[in-house]
Amino acid sequence: MTAPDAASYRLLSAVSPVNHRMRISALPGGLTRNRISRVRYSVYSLIREGLKGHSGWPRVWRNPNPKAAYDAVVIGGGGHGLATAYYLAKEHGMTNIAVIEKGWIGGGNSGRNTTIIRSNYLFDESAAIYNHALELWKTLGRELNYNIMMSHRGVLNLAHDEGEGRGLKRRVEANRLNGVDSEWLDAKQVKEFCPVINISQDIRYPVLGATLQRSGGVNRHDAVVWGYARACDAMGVDIIQQCEVTGIKTSKGAVTAVETTRGTIRTPKVACVTAGHTSVIAAMLDIKLPIQSHPLQALVSEPIKPLVPCVIMSNAVHVYCSQSDKGELVIGAGIDAHNSYTQRGSMDIIEHQMASLCELLPPVSRLRMMRQWGGIVDTCPDASPIISKTPVKGFYINGGGGTGGWKATPGSGHVFAATVANDEPHPIAAPFALDRFYSGALVAEHGAAAVAH
Repeated sequence: MTAPDAASYRLLSAVSPVNHRMRISALPGGLTRNRISRVRYSVYSLIREGLKGHSGWPRVWRNPNPKAAYDAVVIGGGGHGLATAYYLAKEHGMTNIAVIEKGWIGGGNSGRNTTIIRSNYLFDESAAIYNHALELWKTLGRELNYNIMMSHRGVLNLAHDEGEGRGLKRRVEANRLNGVDSEWLDAKQVKEFCPVINISQDIRYPVLGATLQRSGGVNRHDAVVWGYARACDAMGVDIIQQCEVTGIKTSKGAVTAVETTRGTIRTPKVACVTAGHTSVIAAMLDIKLPIQSHPLQALVSEPIKPLVPCVIMSNAVHVYCSQSDKGELVIGAGIDAHNSYTQRGSMDIIEHQMASLCELLPPVSRLRMMRQWGGIVDTCPDASPIISKTPVKGFYINGGGGTGGWKATPGSGHVFAATVANDEPHPIAAPFALDRFYSGALVAEHGAAAVAH
């Protein structure tokens, strides 16, 4: 992150202009949606409001009541759902649309992830969508006029035995063929790039080397959600919270309406983007998906001075770690083995990942862990997402991304929006259609690209 970005973020954090629960009618000074949409953040506006005690910021988006009908309805107010709505409005001119969320936007997996961004996957199809997303990530903050704290600090995938090393070297070459920046580092080079890593050959899983994607990194998940929501609202998209879907109406094999706790909404197109609960929505139309839902948990340490300059990932010991802008170490591992919608994981996963991390990063053993959370991820057998039309006309699915969903957010939203708008799969999305599960054309990234996050 550059210094101006960091300074801007500190000022923006003090502003806290977001209060998405307040109705537009309750806004002070008779503010309208147009007044909201014209607000543009800049160094000058931040300084001006700072001198006034940040008292002049308007609300960032409306909280309207649902209309009787829309041209399209997006179910799910997370990163992927809002990205879909954003690109439907921006790229395809579909502004009479609604994003409906059963809780509050960003309250699901978007607010419970570890924000790792990378595109160094093995297969061509995966590299295409994740690299597409990475290119969009690079300019998204400027495009949305919202600081998403994108930090291209680099992502290390560690190798702990010769077999894993050969697999990672193969992936480096595959990445290069697909235009993805990737390189192999030996143990000494790993230590130079990330001095805190223990490369002793006496530990249980010694570090033999690693792949490095320098353009990978992290960002701020809630800022991405807020930025997309703000941009969607400015284009006329309705963001409707506390609105749970209870059913989907059809006629002659086509979608006609969505039934919600806030009434029936007529629409010819429904885009389901409900990570963790995709199969629940699909079941309303008697569509059975090859998806299982699992808790995925992470935790953070107390804040410390800069220690981890990059993202560290290890498949063999199954742990990953990065450091947030506030100094907290963000730590995670794999999914819990059991199926659940509980948003809380098992303690054995935490114990395993912390034991592994203490070996790799010895200073971590002195830290206190401050909080823990869990999201619900829906996983496909091949560890790749479903971005597809369905047998029901007008019903589209974007889900099953498993633990790797966040990094695909803008790319996934972009290609899914094209699929919904045109009723034809975007070329990048085509390999992730439902029919791959009976044609056998799987995009089997399960283990092929190291840790899937």
